[in-house]
Amino acid sequence: MQTALVWATAQVTLVTLLTWGSRRERAVVLMADGLFLLWCVLGGWLMWRYRAPFARWVGKWRLGWQVKFVLLCTLFALIEEAVTTTMTNLAPLFGVRVGEAYITASTNYLDVVLGHSVILFVPMFAAWAWMLSRWSFHPVSVMVLFGLTGTLAETVSFGWHNLLGWGFWLMVYGLMVYLPAYAVRDHVGKHPPRPKHYVMAVLLPFAFAAPVAGLVGYLHPVKIHFPQVGS
Repeated sequence: MQTALVWATAQVTLVTLLTWGSRRERAVVLMADGLFLLWCVLGGWLMWRYRAPFARWVGKWRLGWQVKFVLLCTLFALIEEAVTTTMTNLAPLFGVRVGEAYITASTNYLDVVLGHSVILFVPMFAAWAWMLSRWSFHPVSVMVLFGLTGTLAETVSFGWHNLLGWGFWLMVYGLMVYLPAYAVRDHVGKHPPRPKHYVMAVLLPFAFAAPVAGLVGYLHPVKIHFPQVGS
C-alpha cells in the first residue's frame, strides 16, 4: 500500500508539472490532484487511523457480515464519487468552464453513480462478499486486488497508459473496499487463498458486473463506462 501511495504521489506530481502549460489539461490534472489529496491521502489516512474503532462500531450492527460489507463498500464508493463530481463542478476554480474539463462522466452526481459507476460497482462488491465467505483474504490484499480490477477496467476502457497510473487507481478503487474488509475480517472464510484465487479475485468482479452493465446500458441513453480521470 505504501508503494502504491509513493508511486501515485510521484505520478501526480510529474503529470501536474508536465501539463502546467495547457489550460485544459492543467485543470483536469488539478481535479485529479484534488481527488488524490482528499480521497487517497486524507481519506486513506483516516481509514488507517480509525480502522479499529470503526470495526468495533460496525460489529454492533445487527446485519449479516456480507450485507455489512456490500453496504459499506457502496457507501465508500458513493463518497469517492462525491469527491470526483465535486472536483468536476469546481472547474471554474481551476481556470476553465464547467464541462470544458472533467474527471467524471457528468456534472450530475446521481447521473454519475446511477448511470456510470457505483451501479456497476455494487455487483463487484457482491462478488467480493462471495469470495470472502470462502477464502481468508487479508484486508490489504482485498484492497490491492480490487485496485488491480480498477486499473484493468481503466486500461481496457481508456488505454494502456492507465497501467502507468496503477498506484493512483489502486488507491482510488482499493480504498472503497479496504475498511469494509477490515471490519468483517473475523467472519471471512477460513481457507487460505491459492494463487489461482488471487487471479480470480481480479477478474470475477467483471463477471458479476456484466449483466448489470448490460441492463443499465439498455436503459440509460448514455454509454456506460468506468469513471476516468480526464475522460
